[in-house]
Amino acid sequence: MPISNPTDLSLIQHRDDDETWVRETDSLEFLGEAHSHVTSLFPASSANYVTFTAGGVANTFGAWAEIVDDAANKLSDVFATTPGHMCGVLMEDLSVKDKRYLFEVAYGDDKIIVMRHRFLAGDVKKLEAITFVPLRALIIPAGETVYYRLMCETAGATCEISFRNHAH
Repeated sequence: MPISNPTDLSLIQHRDDDETWVRETDSLEFLGEAHSHVTSLFPASSANYVTFTAGGVANTFGAWAEIVDDAANKLSDVFATTPGHMCGVLMEDLSVKDKRYLFEVAYGDDKIIVMRHRFLAGDVKKLEAITFVPLRALIIPAGETVYYRLMCETAGATCEISFRNHAH
């Protein structure tokens, strides 16, 4: 059914392989809101930071750990009552230079991956501000715990990181 200049964008629908449609996630209204919104930051204060730690063996992921800042604020709390997604990531500081890092972010007991990112530390440990990476990660359902794991060419390496996120 063609729609000419609709006033209600929820009329324009996407159906998945099961022929199901969920207005909250499958309308152009949702798509527009998901791509045009004010993001939140985690950590939410310039006084706080999140440290990811690589596994104890070079080029091997460490164990999954909940994403928590230095003041014990949990990224999971951002999505405690409403689903949302990560909009970007910024690498702020690194423990070693000239090394490759790779991290994954996941949610839930089954560790459902919502994003992966790989980057190379430069000649200095502090990276330029251009290390911000915009992204559109998968949706994290409300009430799920959010985890990370990190690997690096150097065992036990760390990176300080922050996220842009959007709760729906």
